[in-house]
Amino acid sequence: MAGFSFSFVCAVLLCAAVAQTKPTLRKERVHHEPELSRQAHEDNKSFQYDHEAFLGKEEAKTFDQLTPEESKDRLGKIVDRIDSDADGYITTAELKAWIKRVQKRYVYENVAKVWTDYDLNKDNKISWDEYKQATYGYYLANPEEFEDATDQFSFRKMLPRDERRFKAADLNGDLAADREEFTAFLHPEEFEHMKDIVVLETLEDIDRNGDGHVDEDEYIADMFAHEDGGPEPEWVKTEREQFSDFRDLNKDGKMDQDEIRHWIMPQDYDHAQAEARHLVYESDQDKDQMLTKEEILENWNMFVGSQATNYGEDLTRNHDEL
Repeated sequence: MAGFSFSFVCAVLLCAAVAQTKPTLRKERVHHEPELSRQAHEDNKSFQYDHEAFLGKEEAKTFDQLTPEESKDRLGKIVDRIDSDADGYITTAELKAWIKRVQKRYVYENVAKVWTDYDLNKDNKISWDEYKQATYGYYLANPEEFEDATDQFSFRKMLPRDERRFKAADLNGDLAADREEFTAFLHPEEFEHMKDIVVLETLEDIDRNGDGHVDEDEYIADMFAHEDGGPEPEWVKTEREQFSDFRDLNKDGKMDQDEIRHWIMPQDYDHAQAEARHLVYESDQDKDQMLTKEEILENWNMFVGSQATNYGEDLTRNHDEL
């Protein structure tokens, strides 16, 4: 049964990435944009916020160990990667995309760790058949071992749901995911084109009566299992008020998919966009609203640190180059 345990855990983790069912404690379903840095954004004092936004916190520490010449050399290589269309100019959009990717590094690291478990033929792509075999193969080959109705229901539900999500992530429709597509499959909440899937899966998780909506009781049941018959905690009463005042926008007593999206994906301040604009504004010498490599290297200490701009941290760990 070891194969079943591995497959089942994988299926649960991948298929219910935004939720598990019937929690006993308060659950956080809302996806906020992460802060780019915990440092204050203090212009004209230090560039630590900018360094952590541009490089990520750990990589910013690595640069603080380098000489100015080493920092500038590595920055030049990073600039070449940011210039996605290789036209010699870094736009605000390219900078924003880079910053978002840096801040999502943990997502890509997670995919790298599991990639070989699914790329069975080692062609650097993961087909739907490969994923299905790796995740559900034991179940499909041994259905008699899953006589428990709950297990059967879970697998019958998860397999088509995974296939639907895989196809949504598979932008070119070839049923074979490259690393970016597979990352979108495993972490759909991080990708704009996958957000409809996140909303739909959230609805399916919470909508117990299958009417295509989430009413107040379903909303509360997703956060709190009222098993002992005692009084509801104070936070549950507050959540009921939240449902009435802020979740049910059209006041029809239930949430539809648009209202669910508004709830779990609030339109936060776009930190990456603001930082990209800031970096361009501060480094754009000819004011064409784009940056050349030369302009970035001229203002290199705003983007990266070095021993000369070390802020007194005791930093000894080495990290791989971005």
